[in-house]
Amino acid sequence: MNHDDCYYLGYVIRSRGLQGDFQVFLDVSDPSEYTKLESVFVEINKQLVPFFLSQIQLQPKGKANFRFEGISSPEMIKEITGSPLYLPLTRLPRLKGKHFYYHEVLGFDLIDEAFGPLGKIEKIQESTAQDLFVVSHKEAEVLIPILDNTVTHIDREKKTMIIQTPEGLIEMYL
Repeated sequence: MNHDDCYYLGYVIRSRGLQGDFQVFLDVSDPSEYTKLESVFVEINKQLVPFFLSQIQLQPKGKANFRFEGISSPEMIKEITGSPLYLPLTRLPRLKGKHFYYHEVLGFDLIDEAFGPLGKIEKIQESTAQDLFVVSHKEAEVLIPILDNTVTHIDREKKTMIIQTPEGLIEMYL
């Protein structure tokens, strides 16, 4: 399994004893969807290593207690502590309507209701201020803010996304 086939779940905060118990932070919108996990991938030395789980207990504020099977030494505990956790993309629940995962819409044709076709979504630029669609249109890079009211329709079969941008935004890049 490689990183491109997975999504970030959270990270290991600290160990809780020497028997494979760890406190983790689940960086997800609804941690209760992850109470039945059987395994996770732990990033160790930039590699994803699968670990089976024998117990999960949710805690407040996105935290949980995980019991990893096969933890047999203080060195393993030290190696896992602080590590990122991942799950396969196939584990993500399917979204409907205007809701989407960033990785899902890469390569979709982006069409503005007023301006028309813009090009394919090449990447999504994430930042603390505002996430942006990045599209090349006639050799110009166009950045479109990702807002709830920007996306008006997604056609997953045709791989198209219809958006409504503020007047003059696209022309500003051209």
